[in-house]
Amino acid sequence: MDNNEVTFEQAMAELEEIEKKLEKGELTLDESINFFRRGVELTKYCNRKLDEAERSITMLIEGENGVIEKELPELDQGR
Repeated sequence: MDNNEVTFEQAMAELEEIEKKLEKGELTLDESINFFRRGVELTKYCNRKLDEAERSITMLIEGENGVIEKELPELDQGR
């Protein structure tokens, strides 16, 4: 599946599956390398998507002069 065809959530789910397969240690060397390569591609894709989302949010909360007009509240991550 091409990165252009997947959503962020699908890419994350595929990364989790790749992680499970690699952790089991039952793959051949070639299979492991191919899964690792796909994992790197998906990680880069997800990072780009997160960067895009951050830039969009920043643009939404900044005023015309580039000064943040309203701070976003901190999210409680259950910590």
